[in-house]
Amino acid sequence: MLRTRLNEALKNAMRHRDACAVSTLRLILAAIKDRDIAARTSGNTDGITDGEIMDLLHKMAAQREESIAFYEQGGRIEQAERERQEQAVIRSFLPEQLDENQTREAVNEVLSDVGAESIKDMGKVMAELRARYAGRIDFGKASAVAKQHLS
Repeated sequence: MLRTRLNEALKNAMRHRDACAVSTLRLILAAIKDRDIAARTSGNTDGITDGEIMDLLHKMAAQREESIAFYEQGGRIEQAERERQEQAVIRSFLPEQLDENQTREAVNEVLSDVGAESIKDMGKVMAELRARYAGRIDFGKASAVAKQHLS
């Protein structure tokens, strides 16, 4: 379970006195706890699922990406580096992302499997990509590749 991995990673980071990892993992666990509390109001007493935790981690990694860009634009290199370190900790719990070539291959495979012929089939293609590669593919890039093939 992902919660267990996060808690174990926090303990290891504390043992190794890795301040960045400790603070990032505490931030992740606090966000999970907030989501758990919010889920209780809708009757979910077990807390959020691993899938929801993965979504949370993806959002946190994306936020770090935006922050890095803003800090670099502002000439605040030290803060940008700190965000990169936090992002690395977050991404260590996410599945390996497909690179550009793998994304193209995945899109081509889905295009042929679904039998997509025009831009009207874009919804089917993206739904199948989400089903097969959730959390492992950049859907913005995949969408651009699919549009290129279907146009």
